[in-house]
Formats: sequence, C-alpha cells, structure tokens
Amino acid sequence: MAYLLGVDTGGTYTDAAIIDEAAQSVVGAAKSLTTRHDLAIGIGGAVDAALDGAGIKADQIALVSLSTTLATNALVEGQGGRVALVSIGFAEKDLDRGGLTEALGRDPLVSIAGGHGHDGREAAPLDEAALLAAVSALKGEVEAFAVVSRFATRNPAHEKRARDLIGQETGRPVTCSYQLSAKLNGPKRALTALLNARLVGSIARLVAACERHLAKLGIAVPLMVVRGDGALISAAMVKERPIETILSGPAASLVGARWLTGERDALVSDIGGTTTDVALLRDGLPEIDPEGALVGGFRTMVEAVAMRTTGLGGDSEVHVLSDGLQGGVRLGPRRLMPLSLLAHDHPDMVIEALEKALNSEVALDYAGRFVVPMTGDASGLPPRDAGLLERITEPMPVQGLLKSRLEGAALDRLVARGLVMLSGVTPSDASHVLGNLTDWNTDAARLGLQLMARKRGGSGNRLADGADALARIIVDQLTEQTVDCLLEAAFAEDQDFADHSPATLARHTLTRSGLTPHRGIVELTTRIGVPVIGLGASAPNYYRAVGERLDCRMILPEHAGVANAIGAVVGQIRQVVSGVVTSAGEGRYTVHLPEGPTLFGNRDAALDALQAALSDQASDRARRAGAEDLTLTEARDIREVEIEGRSMFVEAEITVTATGRPRIAHG
Repeated sequence: MAYLLGVDTGGTYTDAAIIDEAAQSVVGAAKSLTTRHDLAIGIGGAVDAALDGAGIKADQIALVSLSTTLATNALVEGQGGRVALVSIGFAEKDLDRGGLTEALGRDPLVSIAGGHGHDGREAAPLDEAALLAAVSALKGEVEAFAVVSRFATRNPAHEKRARDLIGQETGRPVTCSYQLSAKLNGPKRALTALLNARLVGSIARLVAACERHLAKLGIAVPLMVVRGDGALISAAMVKERPIETILSGPAASLVGARWLTGERDALVSDIGGTTTDVALLRDGLPEIDPEGALVGGFRTMVEAVAMRTTGLGGDSEVHVLSDGLQGGVRLGPRRLMPLSLLAHDHPDMVIEALEKALNSEVALDYAGRFVVPMTGDASGLPPRDAGLLERITEPMPVQGLLKSRLEGAALDRLVARGLVMLSGVTPSDASHVLGNLTDWNTDAARLGLQLMARKRGGSGNRLADGADALARIIVDQLTEQTVDCLLEAAFAEDQDFADHSPATLARHTLTRSGLTPHRGIVELTTRIGVPVIGLGASAPNYYRAVGERLDCRMILPEHAGVANAIGAVVGQIRQVVSGVVTSAGEGRYTVHLPEGPTLFGNRDAALDALQAALSDQASDRARRAGAEDLTLTEARDIREVEIEGRSMFVEAEITVTATGRPRIAHG
C-alpha cells in the first residue's frame, strides 16, 4: 500500500499530511513551528508527528511533495538576498518601467552594451570586458546575479554568454530572463529574473532541509515542489527556477480545498501567519492570472493562480492609528514574531522587559518590541548595519539596543534583508488573550497588549481600556480587513464590474452600507454569492465572523489547517513551453528557439519545425520534472493581415503543454 506525504512550509507553521493513495483519504496530519534558523527542524517535527499519527513506517511513503509560502512572504515583506542585475542593451529609461527600479532598491545594476533586435539579429556586440570588470568587483557583495538582454526571447545568445562568464568569474548562481518566459517586454522579464535571483538562496535552503530530513528517515523517493499554478515540479528544477514557487502555498491550498470539499465554484481564503490569499475556484479549477503573478506589488511573468495576496495574517504587525479623532488599529503588511511565541522559548527575558516597560512612567519608542537574530548572508552590509548586527547575538529588547535614530534605520534595513526579525503585538497574541489560542505564552501576550492599550490616538484618549478590550479591537480589525480582501477578489472576478477598480468597489459607501444591511428609503444588501472556503489553522478563530459579515456560506473543512500540505500531493506535473515564428517578408520565416533563430522558406515548414522542437522541449522538461505517462496538447495563434486582398503572415505563436502524474515509488 502506497502513501503520499505532503509538506507545506509557511512563515509560522510547517504542516504535513499523509494520504492513502488507494482510499484517497487523509490518514495523518500534523503541524510544527517553522524554524527559520534551520528549516529541517520544523519539517522534521511535522513529518515525524504525521507518520506517528498515521501509524505507518517511513518506507511506506511513495512520494513526497513540498509547497511553501516562503517565496511569497519574502516578496510581500521586501526581503531576499542581495543580488546584482546585469542589463544588456537596454537604456536606463527602459528599466524605469514595470516597477523594476523600485524592486532593485539598493542592489547594484550593471549596464553593458549588447543585445539583439526584434528579428533576432545582433544589435551590438556583447561588451565582455566591461561585464567581467563589473561582476569581478561585485562577487563578494552579492548572493546571485540576474541577466536580461534586449530581445533575448528572440535570440538568447548574449544572456547565455553572460551567464557562462559570470559563473566562471564568481561561482555565484545566475538567472537568465529567457529561461523564465518566452514573452517580450524586457523590463518585466528583468523584474522576474531579478526576483528569481533574490530567492535562489532561500528556496535552495528549504529544499536541502527537506531532503536532509527525508534522508535521515530513509525515505528515498522523488521530491516534488508545487509551482504557483498548482502543478508540480522536481526539486532539482525548482532550485534553478525558485520564482516559480511564488504563490506555491496558495496554489496548493486551492488544490487542497477542491479535494477536501468537492466544491466546484467557490472563493478560497487561506489565512497564514504572514498573508491572506484569496482566489476563485471555477468549474473545479483554479483561475490562472493571464498577466502573471502579482505579489508584493510586483507584476511578474510567472504563470500562477489568479491570487490576491495581502499582507494580513495571524502574525501581522499591529499599528496604532494616531491620525484623526477616532483612533484604532491597522494590521500588516509586515510579519512580526508574536510576543507569545517569543516568550514560549524565552519567557524570563520577555516577561521582565514587558513588566519593566509597564512600570515606566515614560512612554518609550520601542517598548514592547524585541529583535531576534536570523541566519542569512550578511555580505555587502554598510558599516553601521554590520556593527549593529554584531551586537544582536540573541533575542533581546529593542529598547536599550539602539544608540541613535540612525541605528533605527539600520535595524529596518536588517529586517528587510531577513537578517533579523522583530517581535511585537500580533493578532495571534490577541487570540491568546481572548482564550481562542493556548499554544504559546498567554502571560506575555496579555502584558504586550496591556502596554499597547496605553498608547493614545489622535483624540488624546488611550487606545483601549486594558488588554481584553484591545484584543477584541484587533480581532475585529482582522475581520474587517479580511472582508475587504474577499470583496476585492469577488469584484475582480465578476465580469460585470470589469471596468472598475475592485479595491474602490470593495470600500465604496454603498458596498459598506449593504453589509449592515442598510434599510431606509433605499434598501441595500451586500453579500458574496458563492461559498467561501476558509483555510488555515486560525481560520476557525476568525472566519465565522467573516461569513456572518458577508452573509455567505462559510465552509471550514476538516483538515483545513493542512490544506496546503494535502494539495501538495494531489496535483499533476504540467510543463508549458511556447515559441514564435516571425516573417520579414514572403518566403522568409524565422523560427525563434532557445538555440537561436533558424530561417525557413516555407510557412508550414517553419510552423511544423517549431511545434516539433517545442514538443521535444516540453516532454523533456516534464520528464525532468518527474512526470510519467505524458499527454501533449498544442495550441497555435497565427496572426495575419489582409493587404490588397491577400492574406499576409505576420507572426505565429505555438504553445505545447505536457502533463502527467509524478512517478510514484511503488514498493
């Protein structure tokens, strides 16, 4: 009898679920805290507990699949390794498009001559000397490189050559834009390659951690990883293309939601520690975003589920609103380590610091905040940042650590690099105060909320009358922001509102009045017209109130807390490749392939050659991804214009999709 093991590593918890392949039922499930300093510990805790719960031995596992929100969380929180972008043949103004300048931030940009034209012919020679000089100076400062060349999808020769030179000179990983997308739009490809390079280290560490624990247990079976579109890919391939794990966890949750509930049409809302992810199941399948995954404000070229990801979770930072007379709180988008969780491991230090702050008559800037050191590459840090990091050797109060306001800015930069993490009040702490959660240290949660409740809003009044009152305010705010997320997703997917901003509609006065509902001269009712499936370990704590607010059928399935892990092992492998044929005139048809452009004298011959090449490429990639029993489908989009009564070929795009089930190691 074969069993399938699914693992999901999130910002707070790592989940594991074991499925009986024959009975198609969950036989074991468990959760363990994600241990960022060594991910293998959290993975091991969840996997071992799931095996014990299922009552099976490790050698009965026939397939392991992994999903994760680490890539999504890193982009939402603005974290990731320091990387360099190598731009070949682009003008500086080109790189201002698509949010690339913002995404690059303080990371270095290397601009050199080279690139190709629309037809795939070289526009200028690659300046190899300038490239080598630039990357040689950077090799000790960055974790990885991203390379984008003008019209690389029509001829990737310069990206390939740059990749080889950079690899030889630095030994660092290199991401080429042509490998991630066959579409035009250089700046968007550059953005996707940049984010991919930034994620290489963290995803490699995750895969290695999972492989270490599987080896320790003696589980020698294929390891798969869920992509952002819900399909599976081999662990070896994902190390090269970590960007494809953007929305991996949310995509797995959609697949898991369908498997758990049998619902064909529903909104799925998955609340984790860092984000809330909302997407639509239509006819039993996840909706795919035709424009590419949008995460953390960046529009990538990664094919992924049409997911709206918001920095709202159980561990979201609680901000006190000081503007206006009303006051109140706002949650996210940054994730903090809950005070109750930090105190679970360091009770004396946390409790002592919170009590000291409560006994102080002076309101201190960082009271109730702690800093926790994390692992990561600290290369390229400015002296002030590096000096501050050296002093953070263990979890400690922020108050007393910082010696100046400049060090406050340095601390923010260390948080952005993922080298340290802040701890403070979160909704998880509020749930501990209200008795909805009991996993960690409730005393620390209560002290933290009591301290925050003393803060004053714009009216001069205290935020709340004690910890319990503030806890209810925080949980109510999470409900309201979740309602906003679901309404935005609903308006975005309703074609009758396609010409309007979903965010504006979700917060419109009429929409909000209808939630009450409003009964006056005009009667207004607002409700979600499809079921909502609530997923995530904390969904039962928060989502019943959300369902009441939206007047919808709220489904909270059994095993909702490990839906991602379940979805990780019930999906299929799917590889999609595409290519184009262009024409400079009758009798001149150019097929653009990764090996370079090839000229044909006949249109049909060019199309057939492209289809054959893409079929081989898709099949090869699917097999490398771990698939068997392949099925190939192809689609042709031929664009022609009529000139003086004659049909003239302009361009054709062919897409080939290879699908199959992952190879399962039957005893």
